[in-house]
Formats: sequence, C-alpha cells, structure tokens
Amino acid sequence: MIRPAALAASLAAGAAFAASPALSSPAWAAPALLPHQAPLVLDGAATAWILTSTALVLLMTLPGLALFYGGMVRKKNIISVIAQSAAAFAIVSVLWFLVGYSLSFSHGPDAINGLIGGVQAAFLNGVTMQTANALLPGLPELLFVSFQMTFAIIAPALVAGAFAERMKFSASLLFFGLWHLIVYAPICHQVWGGGWLGGLGVLDFAGGAVVHVNAGVAGLVCALVLGPRHGFGRDNMAPANLAYSAIGTGLLLVGWLGFNAGSAGAADALAAVAAFNTILAAGAAALGWMTIEWFDRKRPTLLGLLSGIVGGLVAITPAAGFVDPKGAFFIGLIAGPACYAGAVWLKHALKYDDSLDAFGVHGVGGVVGALLTGLFATTSVNALAEGAAVWKQAVGLLGAIAWSAVGTFVVLMICKFTTGLRVSKDQEVEGLDYTQHGEAIH
Repeated sequence: MIRPAALAASLAAGAAFAASPALSSPAWAAPALLPHQAPLVLDGAATAWILTSTALVLLMTLPGLALFYGGMVRKKNIISVIAQSAAAFAIVSVLWFLVGYSLSFSHGPDAINGLIGGVQAAFLNGVTMQTANALLPGLPELLFVSFQMTFAIIAPALVAGAFAERMKFSASLLFFGLWHLIVYAPICHQVWGGGWLGGLGVLDFAGGAVVHVNAGVAGLVCALVLGPRHGFGRDNMAPANLAYSAIGTGLLLVGWLGFNAGSAGAADALAAVAAFNTILAAGAAALGWMTIEWFDRKRPTLLGLLSGIVGGLVAITPAAGFVDPKGAFFIGLIAGPACYAGAVWLKHALKYDDSLDAFGVHGVGGVVGALLTGLFATTSVNALAEGAAVWKQAVGLLGAIAWSAVGTFVVLMICKFTTGLRVSKDQEVEGLDYTQHGEAIH
C-alpha cells in the first residue's frame, strides 16, 4: 500500500518532471493516433456495460454453443464438438491480437480499404490505455478490441456445426485460423470497419451478415464439399442429450443480450430497446417454429423449441437496434417458420448434410433478419435507420454471401491438400471422441 506522504511526494516529482523542458521536446510528444483511433474520453457507464457484455458474448461460445452443439450430436462425438468450440476460442483470440483486429478495424491502403483493413495495428501496436476506436470514443480501445473479439470467436465455432462428426480435428484447427483471416476479417471490415458495405448504408446492428449469414453460408459450403456422414438418411442420428442443448440454449439466450444490447456501445435507451427486442423475437420465433412443426409432424419437440429460440435470436441480431418492438415481434414470428423450412424442408429436398443446421438456422435466419431490417427499421429508434431499404440489405447480403462462399471454398481446398479434411470411414463409425482425442463419455 502507498502511504499518503509518499504518494504526495511522488505526484509532486511527477509534476516537476512533466514541466521540465526535456519532456516538452518533440522526442517526448505523444505518439500520433492511427487513422481508426480517437483520444479516449472515458464514459464510465458505457465501459461498465461493455465489460459485462464482453463476458456475456464470450459465454455464448464457452459453454453456450459448446453445450448446444454437444447435445445435438451422437454420444460418440460429444467431446469432439465441444473441443472444436474450445479450439475456435483459442485460435481466434490469438489471431485477433496478432492481426485480426487490425485487418477488421484499421484503415488499409486506399485501393483496397473497401475490402479489408491494414496492418498498422498488428500486435495491437498503437493501442494504448489512452486510445479509443473512433467508432466508440467513450470506450478504452482494448475493451472495444475485447468485445469485438468475442464476435470473431463465435463465428467459426458456428460453422463447425455443419461439419460436425466427420472433419479431422487437425483440419478444423487450420480451417478456423484461415477462415478468420480470409473470410471473417474482410467481411467485418466491409460492414463495420469502414468498408464498402457500411459506406453503402447496409444496416447490421450486431452481426446478422458479419457473423450469422457469413457462418451459415460457410457451413453450407463445408457440408457440400465434405459430403454427408456415413449412414446419413439411413442410420439413427438423433441427438444424444437434449438436456445439454437446452442448457446451451439458455446460455445463448442470456449471452445474446450482450451480443445485441452491447452493440449499442453504451448503457442507454438504445441498449434497452435492443435487449427487449432480442427477448421478444426469440419467443415469437419459438412459437412460430413450434406451430409449423406441430402441423407438419403432428407433435411439438423440445429440439424444435430450442431451434426456434436460436432462429429468432439470429434474425433479430441485424435489426435489434433499428426496429421497435412491433418490428421485432414480426421478425421473430417470420423467422421461426423460415428457419424450420431451411433446417427441415430445404435440407431434405436438396439432400445435403448440414449436421447441426448451421445454414438452416444461422444462414436462413440471418438472411430473413437482414432483409426485414430494411423493412422495419425506423428513425424513431435509431437515427442511422434513415435511408434504410430492403434493396440495400439485399446488396449487402449478396456481397457477404459471395465473399463467404468463395473464401470458405478456398480455405477448404487448402485444408484438403495439407491436413486432409475427413476422418476415415472406420474412425467416423467408431466416433471422433476416441479416434481424434482418445477420450470418451461413458
């Protein structure tokens, strides 16, 4: 503990040093801000809320998504799916520090800044306790970095739902790293970091295109390239433990309040609207999914309710801070049946094996939510909704879909000719828990 007298002496010495001619020379001048930065003007309330939101969004991947996905696979693959979520966290958190944040939110050379950022902030060079990202000058930049990192972490973990039960663990590690750099960071920059989609006026409050459409499309490409699991359409592939999935859904629902309301960037009325819209849309989508499933299959299922909740959360994500509660209600009500159609009817009609419906829920739900944002956005909630239009949202979706599809295919080809993509048939039949990790749930 510092004694008061010692503290006073230290402050006096510091003041004298600061006033010395040596410190006022150019050699001691504060470093210049990077183009994406602003001086920090601390907003204590906002900082407290975004610290909380960062923890909530991190909770969505571990343990939320890990349990949600873990309960949906067969018993012999539960550990492998949870391990993929843990690996996504480890790889992306390091890459975000090394170069991911810079590629996403710094300014790149003029010729390519519309597509991807630069490397000035690689290794977080220039990011200090006195800087802020110009998007949110009231937050310490390291907090902005942390909050956005949690979005980057969950995106590839969502993709893993499409290739569950058949991709090599080594391939998934390489996939997560390359996909973050080649697909996620550029799309994030294009929408949020000063790229062409943001400049066009595409609205994405908390990651409808950046996270969910991006991950959903990537999942579809993975499912098509890898092909179906052995026995798909013939063997019983029912979920091993829906209790795990229910717990995971609850954690996702709670964490999503940080995802959406945290994207307001402050503890204010906009955050309150986003929080309420998130809860309402999830409930409406669950009812919508259950109604269609009850009519189609003659009985409602727990898995259907859980999937409907997640579908509603996905759909409201781009709209949460742009629509009023009436808009959120209709977005959820439409998203539930739409996600059911994507996860059940479309998948069966086209016979692709999207193991845990990454595309059916996140891809379809994200597209529905993004388009309806253009329809329901209102300036009475957010002034940035001025000029919102469905056609702008559609252009944004086409841009994100094209980049994600092509980039994901490139990443898969790199994995195919290096680590290889799939485990052998015998390994798949035995289960990835034991063959990839030497562990098993008894």
